[in-house]
Amino acid sequence: MYWLKKNSYIFIVIAAVIIFFIFISKEEPSSPLSASLISSDLEEPTEAPLTEETPAEQQARTAVVDVKGEVMQPGVYEMEQGDRIRDIIDRADGFTENADILQVNLAQVVQDEMVVLIPAVGQEEPAVNAPVGEQTNNNKIKINTASSEELTQLPGIGPAKAEAIIAHRDNHGLFQTPEDLLEISGIGEKTLETLIEHIQVP
Repeated sequence: MYWLKKNSYIFIVIAAVIIFFIFISKEEPSSPLSASLISSDLEEPTEAPLTEETPAEQQARTAVVDVKGEVMQPGVYEMEQGDRIRDIIDRADGFTENADILQVNLAQVVQDEMVVLIPAVGQEEPAVNAPVGEQTNNNKIKINTASSEELTQLPGIGPAKAEAIIAHRDNHGLFQTPEDLLEISGIGEKTLETLIEHIQVP
């Protein structure tokens, strides 16, 4: 009896230790997988870094246009590529009372280094690089802004080729060199040779 009573204390201590470890094991994750899931839940989601435009990309999206003539605020304006003449007229506070608005194509798309000269009523000289005058002072037609009718004035360019030039311009962007016209079906080296002295690119 004495031995049983003495060893009962040892059994109680062992049982207490076992219960303690069972309790601790229940508090810990049951597996490495559950532990990894818990840690992943605690991690904050990371946001993708914002990409900034380079100066070259920003410049490609802008068009610097010089507005002259019969507008309230003539000057040089920085516009977005794809803006139209009506947008830059708004920037210049509109036409003056003397402006001949019938000569202005408000739907024309602006381009970099463009000069928009708004004519006065009765003015006979065409506006340089402006909506009505796609021909420059040296009588060269600006291939990037000319209308279909003006393109047909070029040697070897009929209505079908004129529409093909405009379609290529709209779908692929402005022409950068005269050689870009070779990408259009029906325009070969010989046709290009006759066109070069009559066109301005860009």
